[in-house]
Amino acid sequence: MSNNTNNLDDYLDNHYIHRSNWLRAAVLGANDGILSTASIAIGVAAASNLREPIILATLAGLVAGALSMAAGEYVSVSSQTDVERGDIEREKQELLEIPDIELQRLAEIYEKRGLKKTTALVVAKELTEYDALGAHVRDELGINEISQAKPIQAALTSGAAFTLGGILPLLVTLFLPLQNIEYYLYGFAIFFLIILGGLAAKTGGSSIGKAIIRITFWGTVAMGLTALVGYFFGVNI
Repeated sequence: MSNNTNNLDDYLDNHYIHRSNWLRAAVLGANDGILSTASIAIGVAAASNLREPIILATLAGLVAGALSMAAGEYVSVSSQTDVERGDIEREKQELLEIPDIELQRLAEIYEKRGLKKTTALVVAKELTEYDALGAHVRDELGINEISQAKPIQAALTSGAAFTLGGILPLLVTLFLPLQNIEYYLYGFAIFFLIILGGLAAKTGGSSIGKAIIRITFWGTVAMGLTALVGYFFGVNI
């Protein structure tokens, strides 16, 4: 019996949705790290004949982007957390003031999911007796351990992923020939993005081909437009 329980727990843990929170933050951070720093480097390289300004701009973009990504993710997810906490507090109050109506709401939710009216009411009563708030938070508000916002985790994951992604274009600006460096940056950035898209798709259980096409297309658009800005101003630094 114990082995069967452990196997069931392992099976549930392997569902892709359990990875959604950290995977979203990691992919978003790494993608932005590669794309932002490569775009900045390409834009400056298009207007400069020297390596130092390209490296400086890329490094500044890397540091600023990582901090901005972490801070933005923390603020965004914290706002979601505040909303969740507010709804939970409201639900606590309603359970104290109108328990019968809340019980009926819970039963209606289960009825809409396919249970018969009497069965839905029995389930609602039993869950209310066991953990009324937990049942309403999960089934009425739609908040659970998987979807629950985690600001610190999201901020750290996004900031670290952006840094790792941004280091890759920085290495290109440091070590590859200055002549035609825009093309080196574009080529390596697309290569990095393809790897990232493939890994993210495999980890999330989605189509690898679609992920690669999507990330390559938008990466090309972003870097191409940035290069045009550099060429348009045509300032030799």
